[in-house]
Amino acid sequence: MQEILSFCAEVVPVMGVSDILVSLQEGWQISTKNYPADPIIFRNRDFGFVKLNLPEEATKRAVVEKGIKYYEQLIRQKIKKGTDTTESDVDPNVYCSLGHLLLLLEQYPKALSAYQRFYHLQPDHWKNASFLYGLGLVYFHFNVFHLSRLQISMWRNKDRATRAFQQVLYTDPGFSRANEIRIRLGLMCKTSTDYEVSLKHFKQALTDSSPCSLSKAQIQLHIAHLLEVQGKIKQAKEAYEQFITPEDLDKSVKATALKQLGWLYHTSDQLGDKKSREASAVLYLNKSLECDPTNGQTWYLLGRCFSALGKVHDAFVSYRNSIDKSEASADTWCSIGVLYQQQNQPMDALQAYICAVQLDKSHTAAWTDLGILYETCNQPKDAYTCYINGTRNKGGVNSALASKIKFLQQHLDSVPIQHLQNRPKTLPSIEEAWTLPIPAELTSRQGAGPITQHPLAKGPMMPAQPPQPNMPQSSLSPGPQGVMPPGQMFDDKKKKPQGRKRPHDDFHPPSPVTFTNEQMQLLQNLQQNRMSLDPTQLSLLHQLHTQYQLFKAYQMKMQQLNQQDTNPSKVAALSGEPGTQRFPKPNISGGQDMLNGVPSVNQHSSSDTQGINVTSRSHTSSGTSLSSSSAVHTSTTDSDLPKDIQNFVSEHLHDSDISTILSPKQALATSIAEDILAQFTAESSPSSKLHSKVSQDIPQSKEEKHCDNRTVAIPKELLPPSCPLSISMKAYEILAATKGQGKHGVTISMMGDGIPRPPPSPFPPLPKDRLNPPTPSVYLDTKKDAFSLELQQYCYSQPVVVIRGLAGALKLDLGLFSTKSLVEANADHPVEVRTQRQQAPDENRDSYGNKLWRCDSSRGLTSIAKYAQYQASSFQESLKEEHDKSKGIHRDSDSDSNSSTGPKGYVCHFLIHRDSDSDSNSSTGPKGYVCHFLIHRDSDSDSNSSTGPKGKKKFKYIKFGTNVDLSDERKWKPQLQELMKLPAFCRVVSASNLLSHVGHTILGMNTVQLYMKVPGSRTPGHQENNNFGSININIGPGDCEWFGVPDNYWGVIQNMCERNNLNYLTGSWWPILEDLYEENVPVYRFIQKPGDLVWVGCGTVHWVQAVGWCNNIAWNVGPVNHKAYQMGIERYEWNKLQNYKSIVPMQHLSWNIARNLQISEPTFFELVKTVLMRSMKQIRLTMDFVEAMGKDIKWQGRSDNEAAHYCNNCDVEVFDILFVMEQDRKYVVHCMDCGRKISNILEGFIILNQYRLEELCDVYDRFQLSCHLPTASV
Repeated sequence: MQEILSFCAEVVPVMGVSDILVSLQEGWQISTKNYPADPIIFRNRDFGFVKLNLPEEATKRAVVEKGIKYYEQLIRQKIKKGTDTTESDVDPNVYCSLGHLLLLLEQYPKALSAYQRFYHLQPDHWKNASFLYGLGLVYFHFNVFHLSRLQISMWRNKDRATRAFQQVLYTDPGFSRANEIRIRLGLMCKTSTDYEVSLKHFKQALTDSSPCSLSKAQIQLHIAHLLEVQGKIKQAKEAYEQFITPEDLDKSVKATALKQLGWLYHTSDQLGDKKSREASAVLYLNKSLECDPTNGQTWYLLGRCFSALGKVHDAFVSYRNSIDKSEASADTWCSIGVLYQQQNQPMDALQAYICAVQLDKSHTAAWTDLGILYETCNQPKDAYTCYINGTRNKGGVNSALASKIKFLQQHLDSVPIQHLQNRPKTLPSIEEAWTLPIPAELTSRQGAGPITQHPLAKGPMMPAQPPQPNMPQSSLSPGPQGVMPPGQMFDDKKKKPQGRKRPHDDFHPPSPVTFTNEQMQLLQNLQQNRMSLDPTQLSLLHQLHTQYQLFKAYQMKMQQLNQQDTNPSKVAALSGEPGTQRFPKPNISGGQDMLNGVPSVNQHSSSDTQGINVTSRSHTSSGTSLSSSSAVHTSTTDSDLPKDIQNFVSEHLHDSDISTILSPKQALATSIAEDILAQFTAESSPSSKLHSKVSQDIPQSKEEKHCDNRTVAIPKELLPPSCPLSISMKAYEILAATKGQGKHGVTISMMGDGIPRPPPSPFPPLPKDRLNPPTPSVYLDTKKDAFSLELQQYCYSQPVVVIRGLAGALKLDLGLFSTKSLVEANADHPVEVRTQRQQAPDENRDSYGNKLWRCDSSRGLTSIAKYAQYQASSFQESLKEEHDKSKGIHRDSDSDSNSSTGPKGYVCHFLIHRDSDSDSNSSTGPKGYVCHFLIHRDSDSDSNSSTGPKGKKKFKYIKFGTNVDLSDERKWKPQLQELMKLPAFCRVVSASNLLSHVGHTILGMNTVQLYMKVPGSRTPGHQENNNFGSININIGPGDCEWFGVPDNYWGVIQNMCERNNLNYLTGSWWPILEDLYEENVPVYRFIQKPGDLVWVGCGTVHWVQAVGWCNNIAWNVGPVNHKAYQMGIERYEWNKLQNYKSIVPMQHLSWNIARNLQISEPTFFELVKTVLMRSMKQIRLTMDFVEAMGKDIKWQGRSDNEAAHYCNNCDVEVFDILFVMEQDRKYVVHCMDCGRKISNILEGFIILNQYRLEELCDVYDRFQLSCHLPTASV
């Protein structure tokens, strides 16, 4: 405060203001003579709402600049007075406030430097939500506006922005700009193809009534697009149709919705027959043009539709309009080339394709079609060059293209060079075509401008009419579902049409024909015999020599470009530890990780660049020049910054068109996300109309300001002081000490202070020879061994244990879970089916043979009887394949029986017939099955051999029957009773299982689930819900292969998932073992045979693949000990941070533990007691808030077996006090924070109470440490 008063004394004479007021927490405010009634309040949460670079905001900008100068001067003075050159004497809040002001002026490097200083000097920086919000905005900016040289650190910035925003919502769930955070998180997840998480964020932003920089219609448009890219076509269609009728809708929003709807009709077969769909597509695209006739992308899509209808003239006119109305697009020129190629106009097609590939050098479709054009004109040399250039994208190589390259390579080497050179050419060579001018008839305008490659799908268009007899069919095909045509969506200010020049840039012409070894030998022979050559041979020598020189020059050019792209000095400004300068350089790709608290290594490796793939197929226009017309603002004090930061600003930070920077060139493009990202972060100039409507949403009057402030959580410094709570206090003392602290709405963590974080990699790392440890195994002979206390304690102490011989020792009839028994019991019982690629257990490859972590599968639904038919037919097909193989008969590995459509013509009677040969009391598996799985394992390895990255890999597709619910005792009574033979610590229902004390059913956790498998069925990598343990028994007859990693390495795997652009909690991933070993992660690997029980310890990361035909049963268990409970609470809070639902209600479970169990373990008891204490405090805080809002709390109580309640918006557990609102004729529950966001005065909410405070106080006081010793389970 003394420093602030000093600031007042120094600034008043300079500014000539009468008085200055300073807020305590979020910034500072100045009341001048010009603003006598309303002081000017500046906070970092005003970012995006207050545009200080507009002329009308000049006064406010001057005030902010004065504040920045004061803070900088204050820091310099403190450093001069100090005995060293550190900032130890500077109040950390000075740096935080300085960062806020710099952020408002959009001076991102300086803001990051100031935030870094605050982070290093303030130990509890994580408690400051405003700091975290500002830091997230800065990282969000650096994530969006990056150049190709920054792609190494791209995933790091995205990850750090995500973490900062998540920590804001975790630290302060009632943050007033929560909707801004949700939108940015949704955008980052959307561009990372994490669509489910993105959809959740946007839905939460939609329900928030706080002022927002996006309208509700814009958010709804995002939601509709997410439904589209997820393949939910009918839902997406209905969502887009909501934008048709409203007349008061913003025209840009309506135009984009109609454009999307039209393209959806064009690409989706689910919306009717082709003729009617194309008619609807043209209709909606024309309506979109009525709303926005200047949108070039809409014209382009209309041309695609006309081309599909065979209306060549209309298609060409639309393409011409697309070029006239917007910046040039490689897709448009490629489609124009297709039209000319179909009309047998090869020269025009050639020039159109050249335009396309000059705009986008990695446009595979254009290079491929250009190669086809050269092939048609009998110019294989040029065709080969085009095909080679078509393989230079990062999305893999099409198998047909790879075959063409291989064919031409083989035949070009064998054809005499004279024959190729003496043939007449129909078209100019690729080198000559590269320099040809654009004919006037191909384009109606000439000019210059930044070339922007929009992220349209690269599978553009089907030939509009049958190809000409002498023209091979184009490689282009209709764009897949979910294409988001780009366009300036929410920016009404259209760019003035400019001409387009051919984009030579600094890009080198395509590579000449590869100089082969045979040509090199021929050149050497001719040179050695130069004196005896005839004129023809001399001419050939000269041509070979010239070609060799061109090839060497091309190689040198490529090496120079690669060196420029990977020059470490270019990235130096973004890395390194903060130095001793007054403003250290921004630490983006290296140095101290501000959110993890550990050094982040700047690894320049290929794995780093996989972190944030904005779409699944990327081809950046690296040769395209970016406009620097919208560079980041720099203030007049830039000279005070270190030189490296000035260089960073001038070289790296150009706010160019967002679609160029993100450059997602995928079928599932995300231009809506990009347009909003541009709106958030584009520089505001006087002519810009971005955020022009935001000021209308900001409250103007004092009453409105007061109403809005009620939604903001008051900083903890302004809360009434409270005495520290202790578990030794009585319940009424806790309530009394907490009363009155929650009037403004406060939410606390069950873990207390701190942010939940993944564990760091264990130190010291294990040596390489210990990364494949032997799996703990136990062999049981008798029932006594199974029920021994030693077995229970051994399982509790290990990450994973395989118990062999359990079924025989306990005489379990596992035949009750065989496929035959299941069909006889409930043939129509539902089964969830996952269609997967069949691969070797230690491999996971894409269709091009590349190793990857992502393990996708499609979901379906069937019945037990139908899956039994498929399971048996798959087994019979394998036997037939082995029989044919033994006779030397080759069969295609992609047999019909293993196709994604499943077997046909099989019936179920064979199961009963085969049962007659087996023992009905067998405990080894289903009746009549024999263990021929080994035969299939041999053929499986053959059929799944990789064909290399150049060719497309052939896979069998198998179906995995999963999540078969066996919880209904009326249907599955014999099966469930049989499992009661297990030891108590392994049973589904047991007093020694924490999940038995939840009090209600959690499907798959405290109930049994069945899995029906064929070879190759995969359960991807995961930890069990809330880190509980699990039991898995293999019914047989085949084996399963398991992989397991100890729980203290899950943080390493989580980080590796992020590097591979996968969500650790919601994504589907199959780790690459080599990657784990490189990170010194030990992996248990073992075979689970029929009758074996696998104990999965709490928190163990594991993934499983079936080796043969088998069924498995599984459920979760919670050991009654400190470790299991602590890991459950930690994951409960981590899930909150990640916006992920914890299906185990830990608060509800904790109160039931206090009611039902006597705990003798002191650490376990103290942890449970602490959670109960914080739960009681949260109840008291919530009651304070409801009373402050003037609402009554109504008694509801709880019924028997009533499930725990979760918030309908954020999926957080809601305990005791429920905020209920009627929605769609249903009463849904919300948490306090979401209720405040929906209505800041809780209008329309009914507040219900399920427990009386007296009851909870009694449970809390009665829960005491017990002195009982543990005994063996019985």
